[in-house]
Amino acid sequence: MFSPEIIERFKNTPTPFYYYDLELLNETLKIVTEESSKYNYHVHYALKANSNLEILDVIKSHGLGADCVSGNEIVRAIESGITTEKIAFAGVGKSDEEINTGLENDIFCFNCESIPELIVIDELAQKKNKIAKVALRINPNVKAKTHHYITTGLEEHKFGINRWELEDVIKILKTLKNIKLIGLHFHIGSQITDLSNFKGLCLRVNEIQEWFYEHQIIVDHINVGGGLGINYENPKEELIPDFKSYFKLFNDFLELRPQQELHFELGRSIVGQCGTLISKVLYIKKGINTNFVIIDAGMTELIRPALYQAFHKVENLTSIIDINERYDVVGPICESSDCFGKALVLHTTTRGDIIAIHSCGAYGEVMASQYNLRKLPRSIY
Repeated sequence: MFSPEIIERFKNTPTPFYYYDLELLNETLKIVTEESSKYNYHVHYALKANSNLEILDVIKSHGLGADCVSGNEIVRAIESGITTEKIAFAGVGKSDEEINTGLENDIFCFNCESIPELIVIDELAQKKNKIAKVALRINPNVKAKTHHYITTGLEEHKFGINRWELEDVIKILKTLKNIKLIGLHFHIGSQITDLSNFKGLCLRVNEIQEWFYEHQIIVDHINVGGGLGINYENPKEELIPDFKSYFKLFNDFLELRPQQELHFELGRSIVGQCGTLISKVLYIKKGINTNFVIIDAGMTELIRPALYQAFHKVENLTSIIDINERYDVVGPICESSDCFGKALVLHTTTRGDIIAIHSCGAYGEVMASQYNLRKLPRSIY
């Protein structure tokens, strides 16, 4: 995966840092745009996955829009050159300041998650003499087969408007003079690798669309969110997800009305495999069942294993002993959860070896912290 020249560069760069393969990112985006354009689909990139400016510059060059979940992400998207008519603003807890940021920049759409939010957006839009374009984020009550912390489409979750609220929503919308309903928005979760989940979403959207049609409402667009996963276990075997099957599934099962657009909000599947966290071995410490490999990257650089018990493939790039051993790979942070994996198979590892933690392009750098007063990781390309 890494050439000898790149590994030599890693040896001479202070660790830990993120390495981004922009060639892979460009190749991924080329496939995304080719496959989505077959059906005239619109793709917004989810900035929450990675808001690195170099990454955004590449994404913008392929014509994608932006899916933002904070006011600062809206600002970052605009700074990167993404036009405001391609920016959607989602999130269950938008502040007044963030809503005003969206209004002032005339963004494409607010994805609204509750009746109180609709009322507040209407009030703020009225003060600015604006019409806020909104999509209703509806909870489809579709269970995604993924980690329970990143499942978002059930009634028990904080996200979205439940179907039994829709009669009240329609009544209230008729009273809100500075709101224009243009879409319906759905999202069932993240890191979904079983495409049958998305078939279930399509069938549920069809039902909900029929309900709105019976109430004489046809919106301009349907937004089915994102959630397509990546291969964390064997990243080298599947560097680019199966976007062809993904987009075809929606074409096969989602019933759009005439002139209706279909929008997606993809993040992890676009950037996940292009990023690698590079670290250096500080110490090898004897353990009871396995030895510890203590590296200079920790949960401050990559929190997913501590937060979600997420798996990332770990590789020793510079071992000179071609013998496999099992190690617990851990970081330097003063927390027992600061562990990247237990009993991982690596070539015999010694102090100074360069360790690669793969599939870190999404929810890696963007979630980094300065806990223990550590420096934020740098990025190289």
